[in-house]
Amino acid sequence: MSGSQNFINHVALVLDASSSMSHLNGKVVEVADQQIEYLARRSRELDQETRVTVYVFADTVECVIYDKDVLRMPSLRQLYRVGGMTALLAATLKSQRELAQTAQLYGDHSFLTFVLTDGQENASHRCPDAPATDPGALVRAVAEMIETQEDNWTLAVLVPDQMGKREATQFGFPKDNIAIWDATSTRGLEEAGQVIKEATEKFMVGRTKGIRGSRAVFSTGAQAVNSDTIKAAGLTPVNPSEYRLVPVTREAAIREWVVESGNTFRNGGAFYQLGKSEKIQARKQIAVLEKKTDRVYTGPEARALLGLPDAEVRVKPDHNDEFTIFVQSTSVNRKLLPNTRVLLML
Repeated sequence: MSGSQNFINHVALVLDASSSMSHLNGKVVEVADQQIEYLARRSRELDQETRVTVYVFADTVECVIYDKDVLRMPSLRQLYRVGGMTALLAATLKSQRELAQTAQLYGDHSFLTFVLTDGQENASHRCPDAPATDPGALVRAVAEMIETQEDNWTLAVLVPDQMGKREATQFGFPKDNIAIWDATSTRGLEEAGQVIKEATEKFMVGRTKGIRGSRAVFSTGAQAVNSDTIKAAGLTPVNPSEYRLVPVTREAAIREWVVESGNTFRNGGAFYQLGKSEKIQARKQIAVLEKKTDRVYTGPEARALLGLPDAEVRVKPDHNDEFTIFVQSTSVNRKLLPNTRVLLML
């Protein structure tokens, strides 16, 4: 494939709509809508196309939105209705089998599914969407499907208690792709939404580093150690003796200002502070300054900290609250803005 890698994420929400969810009805819609809003923002910032699918399940499984561009998603308000039992296995199978029919041409496609349930499986054996009526056969079908999914598939589930966790483990869900949420309160559902958001963030940033799927999407601590967390932990800042930050007090060309402030200008060694949204080519170096510590990171680590792909991407100055972004200047006439700084690599 020529040109930059085209990242395409297929994110699915498989939502329990059984009768016991009725006290959370409005909250489910609110949390799902917030998740979609967040996905829309991050897909723009990371330049990753994101397509959303939503299933709701009770006695039957219904796909209410299929592979729709996240920037054009409606609210789920008209689409989420509760009532019935919990056909959890049928919903898991149907969602994954139908998504597997999605074309994966011309791009790096990845599938991320979150199943949210407040109870145990109790209806799949008589669900018209299930491929079998024998409960044991259904469990085996789900376990086998999870086992044989390609490396660009991530399937995670949120369950209400330890019993639900045991059941999800029996169904074949990887243990670090199972999270417990408090299904008794709207606060619990809000927290579940936060867990999904953090897992999605990890997934999307991982995509920029070449990670296509995860069997530890909810994990923290020791279990989360993998190539990308090691990379993140091994970041080494530039030695403070190797750079200087020069304040800019008026509009000026970069070489003129560097020389005027008593420094030596070296082509490629001066970085301007990002002041407006602009496209940054893959070959342009980026440096980031950690606001809390004034530490500077450069090279691939700087891109990784910002979750940027190694491709041309549009970046906003406020892309990340914790870092100030500097971009390598390849022109001696780059206009500097007042009240910014220049980063000089010595």
